[in-house]
Amino acid sequence: MNKTSLSLLLLLLPLTAAAEPFPKGDAAAGKKLHDAKCVACHQRLVGGNGSDIYTRIDRKIQTPKALLQRIAACNAQVNAGWFPEDEEHAAAYLNRQYYKFK
Repeated sequence: MNKTSLSLLLLLLPLTAAAEPFPKGDAAAGKKLHDAKCVACHQRLVGGNGSDIYTRIDRKIQTPKALLQRIAACNAQVNAGWFPEDEEHAAAYLNRQYYKFK
């Protein structure tokens, strides 16, 4: 690798490190899915508007992978009928709104 190629690679590294964890997700579509299928269940679980499930001190979701796994499990549990791309949309919304994973 020559010096120019190495310099270019080093310049691009910060861009890849800060990449969106759900690049195919559409947060606007995810909000609609979330509001239709998640809110009522979360309200039953934690009360209020249900958002405390995302913001509680002892929240279980710590990584983008864990978020996708939780969404898939909820999808199956409530029989939402979401496709994997729907799950990624929901993850993009939740990440933008609550989790802020990079």
